[in-house]
Amino acid sequence: MTKKCFQMAILLLLSFGTIQAQDKKAKDLLDQVTTKIKSYNNIVIDFKYTLNNAKENINQDSKGNVTMKGNQYLLNFMGVTKIFDGQKTYTIVPEDEEVTISKVNEKDDNAITPSKMLTFFNSGYKFNMDIVQNVKGRKIQYIKLTPTSTKDQRKEILLGIDVQTKHIYNLIETGKNGTKTTLTVNSFKTNQPLSKNQFTFVASKYPKYYINKLD
Repeated sequence: MTKKCFQMAILLLLSFGTIQAQDKKAKDLLDQVTTKIKSYNNIVIDFKYTLNNAKENINQDSKGNVTMKGNQYLLNFMGVTKIFDGQKTYTIVPEDEEVTISKVNEKDDNAITPSKMLTFFNSGYKFNMDIVQNVKGRKIQYIKLTPTSTKDQRKEILLGIDVQTKHIYNLIETGKNGTKTTLTVNSFKTNQPLSKNQFTFVASKYPKYYINKLD
């Protein structure tokens, strides 16, 4: 082996070792996030959602909020309310005076539902540590997630994690078609007092609505 080849081999080994170390750091941080999330009885989040596609000249901003407990959730977003009681999803659209009732497709692993939003990264992705940013005095560590399935229409996901609190700050998803969506957490509250019927659909509240049962 020539001296040049030997040097190249050493560089490759060092690079591989660095990548492995980054992977472990990323895994450790994600594990800490998961442990923190699971320690809460419930979570209430106010968020901002941005969709951008320069090629299609699309740039949209929306705000929403979601309350989560276990796999149940209550989501208010873009004028629509979604309630998931653990078995069925109730989509309430005041503009159309319609409620759609459907069962959750458990096989749809790609869908990042509210109940999966804070722990979706635990399977189906390769991950590496990415950049660190200072956001208003908060140290945000980004982890790059790459879907392992070639059928996935997402190119990559950047997950921003507050290093101190171990809470997710934002999620930046880039599609293979160039569409970028960003979800930024504006408010993160935990263990809030919730109603017993927080995740229960009460049909009597919508007497004039058309009830559309898909299942």
